[in-house]
Amino acid sequence: QVQLVESGGGLVQAGGSLRLSCVVSGTPFSAAAMGWYRQAPGKQRELVAVISSGGDTGYTESVKGRFTISRDNAKNTVYLQMNSLKPDDTAVYYCKIPSRSSWGQGTQVTVSS
Repeated sequence: QVQLVESGGGLVQAGGSLRLSCVVSGTPFSAAAMGWYRQAPGKQRELVAVISSGGDTGYTESVKGRFTISRDNAKNTVYLQMNSLKPDDTAVYYCKIPSRSSWGQGTQVTVSS
């Protein structure tokens, strides 16, 4: 069974940075595409960034140029570096293998204005 454990969230002022981490177990990590998702209060969960097994990346328009997804296959870990944070980035952030159903517990990111 796939397990995902996110960490690194917190409270930060607008313009600040955070780095999220997600440790994955129960599946061959290096062969899996990985995604970071977020869910803001009252809104649907959305895909923020994705990285393929080969390292190709993609981002939703609102975070392009500010967020960077990366992976360390030796550590079974995917990261999300978030810079120039805005209050609209406030959400619970989750990592997930897009083709699988398992979700982690998420990590809260709160950006104050």
